[in-house]
Amino acid sequence: MTAFALDWLNLLVRWFHLIVGIAWIGASFHFVWLDFSLRAREGQPDGVLGTSWLVHGGGFYHVEKYLVAPAKLPDDLHWFKWEAYLTFLTGFALLIVQYYWNATAFLVDPNVLPMTGGEAILFSLLFLLGGWLVYDGLCRSPIGAHTGWLAMSVYILIVAAAFLFTHVFSGRGAFIHTGAMVGTMMAANVFRVIIPNQKKITASLLKGEAPDPKLGKIGKQRSLHNNYLTLPVLLFMVSNHFPFLYSHPMSWLVVALIVLAGGMIRHFLNRVDAGDTPQSVAWALPVAAIALIATIWWTAPISTAGIGKVSDAEILSITQKHCVMCHQAAPTHEGFKGGEPPKGVMLDTLNGVKKNAAQILVQAVQGNAMPLGNETGITDPERAKLGAWIASQ
Repeated sequence: MTAFALDWLNLLVRWFHLIVGIAWIGASFHFVWLDFSLRAREGQPDGVLGTSWLVHGGGFYHVEKYLVAPAKLPDDLHWFKWEAYLTFLTGFALLIVQYYWNATAFLVDPNVLPMTGGEAILFSLLFLLGGWLVYDGLCRSPIGAHTGWLAMSVYILIVAAAFLFTHVFSGRGAFIHTGAMVGTMMAANVFRVIIPNQKKITASLLKGEAPDPKLGKIGKQRSLHNNYLTLPVLLFMVSNHFPFLYSHPMSWLVVALIVLAGGMIRHFLNRVDAGDTPQSVAWALPVAAIALIATIWWTAPISTAGIGKVSDAEILSITQKHCVMCHQAAPTHEGFKGGEPPKGVMLDTLNGVKKNAAQILVQAVQGNAMPLGNETGITDPERAKLGAWIASQ
């Protein structure tokens, strides 16, 4: 498949993923807000927990939530599940197109763990499944009955997984797998817990039996988990475009800080929606701010101070050694041989280097995304020389 066709496939899958992801996130945000907005009102029907009045699009809406379920189900009951299912399926398709298709280039870093592309894909699949099994086990264990302990356990699980990924995959691959694992957990919550529990409640009603209220409680717990994980996972999924996030050899600390920041922001918004005063949960915002500031500090680029003047010849020597195997008219790298240079970027001439200086700065100086997997062993002093030369142009 040519690079052009692969780029189009990547774009179309990514576009679909974005569309259904927005639908899922929007539904999650709306229903969590709706749940928190419910109020018990005089004269409400028996079995109703609370109601909420909304105005949107020129109309008024009156929503009721039952303690467990109504005595009789309507014929036009709407199930919110395909947004989650399609988000996972398109996300996994994107993982295949972007990472599995050329695993040796995008997942493997020989300096981290020498392995084949096939082995990297196998590890990927095992980690995605394993993350869900451990998370689900935590929720079903006695820890699951204690919100605080469960939240801390899930947090440790995500950070520990990120630490493991940084010792198996390339920096780019490790970061995207953190997002993919969390996304898998979220989608599996819907597929394996929330929807099955709703179906059991529905089946009980159709039989004329009283549904088990525990099923709804468990579903709500998993739904709230998904809501809290949304902000961090969104950043993980776009990390491919920002190499400075995973450039540090201890980038798992960036994961820890991002999950903390996203969780705190979501907690503040949720508690205010639930009726708490902003002042009572204002502590969450400074915690999020400190985590973000620490992330920015941790991801600061290497310094080019004191490098001195770098000649054009030195730059061409660096690019010839570390870049042109992929970025020339006829790439020799096994991942791109017989095709076109990635993104059409060619660095085999000084004009090509100048033309793509901004990308080089982001990908190879401020971040270590390039060379892929650092197969050529580019050094920090060489990266600094690139940065100093670009700054002098």
